[in-house]
Amino acid sequence: MSIDSLIRNTIRSDVLAIPGYHVADASGYIKLDAMENPYPLPNHLATDLAQRLANVALNRYPVASYTTLKERICKQLGVPAGYDVLLGNGSDELISILDMACAHQDRRAVVLAPVPTFVMYARSAQFAGMDFVGVPLKDDLTLDKDAMLAAIAQHKPALVYLSYPNNPTGNLFDENDMVEIIRALGDTGIAVVDEAYEPFAQQSFMSRLPEFDNLVVMRTVSKLGLAGIRLGYMSAAPKLLEQLDKVRPPYNINVLTQVAAEFALDNIEVLNGQAAQLRNERAALSAALTAIPGVQVFPSAANFILARVPDADAANAYLLSQKVLVKNVGKMHGVLTNCLRITVSTPEENAAFLAAFKAAMAA
Repeated sequence: MSIDSLIRNTIRSDVLAIPGYHVADASGYIKLDAMENPYPLPNHLATDLAQRLANVALNRYPVASYTTLKERICKQLGVPAGYDVLLGNGSDELISILDMACAHQDRRAVVLAPVPTFVMYARSAQFAGMDFVGVPLKDDLTLDKDAMLAAIAQHKPALVYLSYPNNPTGNLFDENDMVEIIRALGDTGIAVVDEAYEPFAQQSFMSRLPEFDNLVVMRTVSKLGLAGIRLGYMSAAPKLLEQLDKVRPPYNINVLTQVAAEFALDNIEVLNGQAAQLRNERAALSAALTAIPGVQVFPSAANFILARVPDADAANAYLLSQKVLVKNVGKMHGVLTNCLRITVSTPEENAAFLAAFKAAMAA
């Protein structure tokens, strides 16, 4: 027996055919490729958190209902009265839960989303045994509502993902267009509004959950400043959320994440203040990039900026040589040709990036 033949005979052919999800090594780099909050907790809060974590009973499983944490999320993060949340190990697990719950065994279910968008919508659909249908954005990166409605009528998707604002483009889709899409799905499909960047957009569908039985609003605390604890949450009509919760693995949120998240919610004003700082830095960085000849900057409601340059590969290579990591998204989709996605960071890191970026453009 050889390992190669074992893999060929056991692993799905579509899994064999795709590359792994690559995360670049950021050691020694200015890291502007992953939309992280660059600000750590203030020292006094870090000390308090360390004490709380030290008191955690690591020898015990978490309380599987996560009642305390869920109650705090509902109270402090705008979940409508009478609605609960389902927790996940980041948004990725929530997407997987949604797909597994909707992947019918008696027919091939469809996941639909505008493209380009978050790559895990398509990847998770594939792993769940579903078909993914991508509807291209318009050249100006706005939602093609008519094409989306036509695709819904043709494919009758079980799930439609709408990233709000969208990753990697950074823009907010038109709210009225999104409502039309939600209504078009009726009782045959679920609309998932992914609000990972809500702290920077300050616009949300969360308060509109009672209007639509087929709406799920999904968020993460990663972009708010807690990427390391891997916590996502989503809310929906109670009866729908009850069914989705059946797919969630027991004890899927570890005790350290639970305690850290509860601590963060106790000090949410600090994280909200950091988000406000990043919104200000976004405006400054966008203006600075716009002033550079040959650079097209797209509007952003997220904590990153999408910019088109004459040669994204060359610019990215130069930035790497200067130990600056951004995301070269130029090959993701035709509408992103020669585009770079740049995370908004501290004034110091933004200045260092701008110096390297201007040198790259001059070269």
